[in-house]
Amino acid sequence: MSPSSLHLAVALDGTGWHPASWREPVARPGELFTAGYWADLVAEAERGLLDFVTIEDGLGLQSSHLFDADERTDQVRGRLDAVLIASRIAPLTRHIGLVPTAVVTHTEPFHLSKAIATLDYVSTGRAGVRVQVSARPGEAAHFGRRSIPRIEAYDSPQAHELVTDLFEEAADWVEVVRRLWDSWEDDAEIRDAASGRFIDRDKLHYIDFEGRHFSVKGPSITPRPPQGQPLVTALGHQSVPYRLIARQADVGYITPHDGDQARAIVAEIRAEQEAAGRAGELLHVFGDLVVFLDEDPAEAAARRDRLDTLAGEPYTSDARIFTGTPSQLADLLAELQAAGLTGFRLRPAVLGHDLPGITRGLVPELQRRGLFRTAYEADTLRGLLGLARPANRYAASV
Repeated sequence: MSPSSLHLAVALDGTGWHPASWREPVARPGELFTAGYWADLVAEAERGLLDFVTIEDGLGLQSSHLFDADERTDQVRGRLDAVLIASRIAPLTRHIGLVPTAVVTHTEPFHLSKAIATLDYVSTGRAGVRVQVSARPGEAAHFGRRSIPRIEAYDSPQAHELVTDLFEEAADWVEVVRRLWDSWEDDAEIRDAASGRFIDRDKLHYIDFEGRHFSVKGPSITPRPPQGQPLVTALGHQSVPYRLIARQADVGYITPHDGDQARAIVAEIRAEQEAAGRAGELLHVFGDLVVFLDEDPAEAAARRDRLDTLAGEPYTSDARIFTGTPSQLADLLAELQAAGLTGFRLRPAVLGHDLPGITRGLVPELQRRGLFRTAYEADTLRGLLGLARPANRYAASV
């Protein structure tokens, strides 16, 4: 890939990001809880040479409200487990990265560390995780180990305090997971039947993590993953999650609505990255966009209007909503790339329609402009993103 090339990911969620997407003829809602449905989506993404897919997840039913459950029955409700979907799909793919979501607020890092390490083995080095926090009281009630107060307004001091605490916990969660991935040195397995030695115990390490949120001794029960460290990714909308991205992530997703906003967010993340002592490390910052793609912009706009009518209200999102042609989207991505973004995570409004719009419309247009690969050039997700395989923090230096 040339220095000007960009990276592309797709966010898979249900039948698409528009709440009425399941009512489209191409949506396949009857197959939503089958392995074949997800296999087809990821195969299409890989056909388009995308870097990776993310798979949404949650610990409560989907809701049209930010912090509370709803009683709607006219939208998709229910999910399969994202990590298990990724593990099921991995053997059916060869190149594309698989990045399931993990809600870390109620999930133990030891459990997820071995789940993502296992995914890295099953995919032969194409695993990652999208770290997400939960501020919903109802989701906390599913576990009964803590209570989370109801937030009345997202911009209130109470909300800021809660979000700060949740992201501090997420930072500890990532640190524990990363240490567990390193708790086996790369050559800890001997597997010498003649001598009867399967592992070198001196190359398994206690991590002895002690923090406000977790106390984890280690080592992991799973050998170090093929990538050494599977990718850690996170979505951010404000300074607190930007700090998590800058200090702990390999890829951060942000939601700018224009080039100036993208430039400002990237500058903030880069400053935090430098303050964390990571200035020399490659950290990708991807822009998130919801996309309605058609060959005629009027058709894309009409489709969005039709879906809004079915939903009973205009669709809104935390991310910019793009409605138009693949060529127009390519123009926008080039403009935002110039503001400092290294890639994009696209959210198809209707997966059955807009995912092929990305792979068969946008990708060829970007290729014509020399902005996107024409073949996969690496066998691991780190390789696709130009990220080096990290050294093991516990291995003795030679």
